[in-house]
Amino acid sequence: MTPILELRNGTKEYRGVPAVKDVTFTLHRGEVHALVGENGAGKSTLTKMLAGVVTPTAGEVLLDGRATVLSTPAEALRHGIAMVYQETSLVPSLTVAQNLYLADKRFFHRLRGIYIAGQQFLQSLNFDVDPMALVSSLGAGQKQMVEIARAVHHNANVIIFDEPTATLTPEEKHQFFSLVDRLRARGVSIIFISHALEEALAIADRITVMRDGEHVVSDEAARFDRESIVRAMVGRSLSDELYGARARRSPREAREKVLSVQNLSMGKAVKNTSFSVFSGQITGVFGLIGSGRTEAAKVVAGVMKRDTFHGGQVRLDGRPVRYRVPRPAVRDGIVYVTEDRKLEGFFETMSIAENIHLSAVAGGRSRSRVISLREMKEIADTWIGALNVRAINGDARVIELSGGNQQKVVVAKALVQKPRLVIFDEPTRGVDVGAIAEIHQLINRLADEGIAVMVISSYLPEVLQLSDRILVCRQGRIVEEFAGDSADEETIMYAAVH
Repeated sequence: MTPILELRNGTKEYRGVPAVKDVTFTLHRGEVHALVGENGAGKSTLTKMLAGVVTPTAGEVLLDGRATVLSTPAEALRHGIAMVYQETSLVPSLTVAQNLYLADKRFFHRLRGIYIAGQQFLQSLNFDVDPMALVSSLGAGQKQMVEIARAVHHNANVIIFDEPTATLTPEEKHQFFSLVDRLRARGVSIIFISHALEEALAIADRITVMRDGEHVVSDEAARFDRESIVRAMVGRSLSDELYGARARRSPREAREKVLSVQNLSMGKAVKNTSFSVFSGQITGVFGLIGSGRTEAAKVVAGVMKRDTFHGGQVRLDGRPVRYRVPRPAVRDGIVYVTEDRKLEGFFETMSIAENIHLSAVAGGRSRSRVISLREMKEIADTWIGALNVRAINGDARVIELSGGNQQKVVVAKALVQKPRLVIFDEPTRGVDVGAIAEIHQLINRLADEGIAVMVISSYLPEVLQLSDRILVCRQGRIVEEFAGDSADEETIMYAAVH
């Protein structure tokens, strides 16, 4: 059978270094083809060549067996190829409906018409998103649903999903998988990039594994299991390092109370919530999207402002604090590692070294009052080595890195400020299994060194793996607290939902 889409001997180089090297990839009609590999393996680069985002340095793209040059995403869309990106590409200042119908100029300015059509279309996909809401007001999960809806709306023959479930709740993931089944039944071909290997095994017809920019293996999904995929991805087994074989350990004992939050309120998102965080301990926070967990953390770190009246109280080392911007919080030792790294985590046009050094300067950790290129290089080299950031050197722009290495840069920006309290919001979202193990080791090391750590995560195995204490957030409040060694997934999920 002639593939509907094929990359033949594709190579893409950046500054003479290949991100993808001589890879052949085929996609058949009505097939769900999962593409897996570590961050930096070349998955996103490969699919961007198929979607017209980047031009291959060598090789060719074939559509229905005919060589085709896809020089832009718009040209790829005209050929029936749509891509849902890992990082949102929506226009924040427009509404959901306007983003859905952005390419339809005749329909674009008929606001009443697009709101009605948008609501009907979103309901047909079982996506609970208000078509009249501004995209800038949406959370990460709802933005991802709009991205998916926009791709489906184009009636493409080929849809490429790059980490589509990373920001979705379990219920939203179920809706997405049902949508994929309906698309497959209609003959739509799907490329599915995911670090959640269980999802790839469950939904894919075929799986391709990449490593270091090269093709490793392709086969029917039924011939793989989690262990064989991980071994092909990283060249070794990680079963003892990740969730599959979680060893229960005794929780770390709480030391000094670093943070005390009482009756914190912020609009409708956070409602009279109270909790404490202790040094030398990892406090996990679990909650569904919209539960207020991220907003509460942002108030603590000065990213958002709590209510002026009856907003509650935040105490750091017993001292009342009220941060209206992040800078004084950073000076006091509180740093927040954002869940949306592209929008809030780094300056994409700057280099790795510039991003990290800028954080050192902002946190008052720079040794010099003026910018020192030597100091910048030293700091960058230290953190690139400490976090195993895969890059040519510190002069590489952050936007050129894979998602997992971008996340490591964001973490480095936080840790270079030598914090006393680190708040990680979805620290391993869009990160491969190898990098997950590295980030988990880092988080544990921070707690062992006496730093207070909060980890906000939608992934229950991660919360159970890391936490000494687990707080459950629901409808803007902390509703339950569990010891890390006594909780289980069913109990925590019940508390989050009921």
